[in-house]
Amino acid sequence: MKIITTGRKVSLKPSFTERVETRMKKLEKFFSDSAEAQVTVTVEKAWQTVEITVRDKGFMVRAEKSDEQMEAAFDAAADVLQRRIIKNRKRLSDKLSQPISVEYDQEPLEEETYHIIREKHFVVKPQTVDEAILEMNMIGHTFFMFRNGETGEVNVVYKRKDNSYGLLIPD
Repeated sequence: MKIITTGRKVSLKPSFTERVETRMKKLEKFFSDSAEAQVTVTVEKAWQTVEITVRDKGFMVRAEKSDEQMEAAFDAAADVLQRRIIKNRKRLSDKLSQPISVEYDQEPLEEETYHIIREKHFVVKPQTVDEAILEMNMIGHTFFMFRNGETGEVNVVYKRKDNSYGLLIPD
């Protein structure tokens, strides 16, 4: 697995980079050799946020945690990432076409089944990104699907945790 560490508004110490390499090597067994892990540390005032994103064969798994210490934030994010992988190991095995074997320190987690409780059909009308954000805010949702009037493609706008907005564009 290729591991990339990045610091935003902070210079990462070699000891932190070594910690990342050591911990991420333990997760290599879940992914192929072509997997790429991006670990980004962002410092905002007294909080340090660590984002871990692993991409492998068109699949992505991500975790983000914040703490006063970047090491604690990284450990918490790595734990979340590992729990997500273990919880969804059967589906991941199919997706990554390799069996995922897990040694448990504790009782195995039960596989979560997905239950769709509602289907909603609606017309995806052409509009600008600004109009889509306005409509999303008017209906009180945190995401909104629309047809981009400029490109003709279906896009999704969403509200981020920091109250900024994101736009999902298919490739």
